[in-house]
Amino acid sequence: MNAHTVSRRGFAARFAALASGVGLARIFSSAPASAEGAAQPQEMGNVKKLDYEAKPSSPDSFITPLVIHNGVLYIAGQGAHSHNKGDFPKDIETHTTKVMESVKALVEAGGGSMDSILMLTVYLANIDFYDGMNKVFKTYFPHGGPARTTVAVAALPGDSLVEINCVAAVTKK
Repeated sequence: MNAHTVSRRGFAARFAALASGVGLARIFSSAPASAEGAAQPQEMGNVKKLDYEAKPSSPDSFITPLVIHNGVLYIAGQGAHSHNKGDFPKDIETHTTKVMESVKALVEAGGGSMDSILMLTVYLANIDFYDGMNKVFKTYFPHGGPARTTVAVAALPGDSLVEINCVAAVTKK
């Protein structure tokens, strides 16, 4: 394969890294200019870090399940045992349901809805779980799903069969 071949996904990943690194988002923002013509600093808004109950997360927390910034929700990877510590069957349908319920609770706690989810990344412990995960997944998106990437990985924390993280828009104030 030619080392100089560029895929759209590869280009987008490199462009996103570059854009965030040099602050190109400010170029395209609608920050007002002062009377002298110099750009004023853009209001960045508050970053809210919340726990599963939508309360401020502990400063000692290593991972924050929900971060809200400028009307966007960032949901950390949710595994079957991330918030549901009980014993339950180890099958892909049960694990996907537990994960999706955690995702739904966090999105709603942050002021969004399942329809406001923009992008999900799904990690499967085995690619053979793809059809079982999809069976449950589509029940959460009756109006069509968000953009999604699904990959198989060697293992997931907590012996989970699936882990999902996502980005959603705040739709309720």
